Amino acid sequence: MKKKYTIQNKPFVVPTTDGKLIEEHFGNATVKNSQISIAHMVAPPKWEEPFQTPAFDEYTYIIKGKKQFIIEDEVIILEAGQSIKIEKNTRVQYSNPFENDCEYLAVCLPAFSMDLVNREE
Repeated sequence: MKKKYTIQNKPFVVPTTDGKLIEEHFGNATVKNSQISIAHMVAPPKWEEPFQTPAFDEYTYIIKGKKQFIIEDEVIILEAGQSIKIEKNTRVQYSNPFENDCEYLAVCLPAFSMDLVNREE
């Protein structure tokens, strides 16, 4: 009988050049699932990404530290225990301008893909 569950204990560690840890547990890189991605991330102090307009909904849950979001023209700071949903096709910048690491979970629907993230240069 086929198991009706999957335990992920070897997430795909996405190579980065900015000091951010990205461990994809489920998604395109791990199980070839383009419907959803679930990743554990740690953003180091002073980290930031360029603005982007993803073609996916992104849910973020902060485990430890703080994370800054610039959504359209609004600055939002979340702390441990808080979460946010950012709807697809929304211009956003993610950053950690603070002094401590920010650990969080990110869920993307459909799954994260460089083809869908639409980062600005």
